[in-house]
Amino acid sequence: MDSRGQGDFARDSQGRPILDRYGRPVRARRQATQRPAPPRRASPPADSTRIFPAQPGPAAPRQQFPPQQMPPRPQNQPGPQAYQHPGHVGHVPQELPQVVNTQGPPPRQRRALPRIRLRPRGCLGSLFTMFAVILVLVGVVTLWADSQLNRVDATPETRVSNTAGTNWLLVGSDSRQGLSEEDIARLGTGGDIGVGRTDTIMVLHIPRSGEPTLLSIPRDSYVNIPGWGMDKINAAFTVGGPELLAQTVEESTGLRVDHYAEIGMGGLASMVDAVGGVEMCPAEPIQDPLANLDIQAGCQEFDGATALGYVRTRATAMGDLDRVVRQREFFSSLLNTATSPGTLLNPFRVFPMIGDAVGTFTVGEGDHVWHLARLALAMRGGTQTETVPIATFADYDVGNVVIWDDYAAEELFSSLR
Repeated sequence: MDSRGQGDFARDSQGRPILDRYGRPVRARRQATQRPAPPRRASPPADSTRIFPAQPGPAAPRQQFPPQQMPPRPQNQPGPQAYQHPGHVGHVPQELPQVVNTQGPPPRQRRALPRIRLRPRGCLGSLFTMFAVILVLVGVVTLWADSQLNRVDATPETRVSNTAGTNWLLVGSDSRQGLSEEDIARLGTGGDIGVGRTDTIMVLHIPRSGEPTLLSIPRDSYVNIPGWGMDKINAAFTVGGPELLAQTVEESTGLRVDHYAEIGMGGLASMVDAVGGVEMCPAEPIQDPLANLDIQAGCQEFDGATALGYVRTRATAMGDLDRVVRQREFFSSLLNTATSPGTLLNPFRVFPMIGDAVGTFTVGEGDHVWHLARLALAMRGGTQTETVPIATFADYDVGNVVIWDDYAAEELFSSLR
């Protein structure tokens, strides 16, 4: 037991407490039972510095030296220091060695974020996948159809000021190009006469609000053709193509042409057949061998050949004026059928319609298939139909022509500007 009552400590051969690496005295192990002290050994040699017990147990008893046998202490070596308890007065705490971290702070463990599943499961996932496939398919078909359109320069050199709404110039060409001998015989169109004439001229006015107006312009209307003088309006198409026709329509009506669309005879018949036919309701029977037409009065289904003869024939009492009425009726019925769910949701109809009809369309350089789709959708809600007011017919050097009622025509055009 230490003289200060602090317990037994291990000591070296000189009686000094054995310290650990922090400078604290090491306590001697105690035995559960007191064992007899081992026999005293011979004095250690003079060069011995420590005495280690042979087995764990109490520290070896301090060896006593007579005063005359104590070895002299070197002058520069301090004597044994008595252990001072931390609570003892006058205790000077010893500084512990400082551990310096030369590698910096340990890296922070980044918390793994939970994975977010964007793909829904179950029935909702199947619907999402099907919807995505449909969107991709619609996008691919739209871009392909747009690439199949024929484009021409239909922008007039001299233009009128901007007018309200959007105006389409719709032209039905009597071109036989692309028709086989069998098609010519079936449709009753006669031989190929090139692309020099137009049987149908209409202006579709789409206002910002309200119903669109489909305005028919008789092809024999006697108007001024810029650079050519007075002539039938369809002569502008013959001598100058879509560009001169658009300029003539603008100067005659004061309406700015924003878009241009043209379809030939073969394209019109193919489109009717692709949608499965259109329903028409003629008020009287019509027989016209030149148009290969023989129909009865009343509502009935027209195929492509019958529909083409119906919009071309003049074999009625009012001739060309009756024809423009039938053309508007047919055009509205065709667009309603082409944009109906029964056509758009039926791949056996929509793909043949796109493949056979789109390639026969000719549009302006800045027009696309989505502009045509907007035109069709605008007409589904109903349209107002008008014909340029007629004053009289007259015979000139260019043939029999239609003379407009200037006052009534200007009033009609002003309502659309």
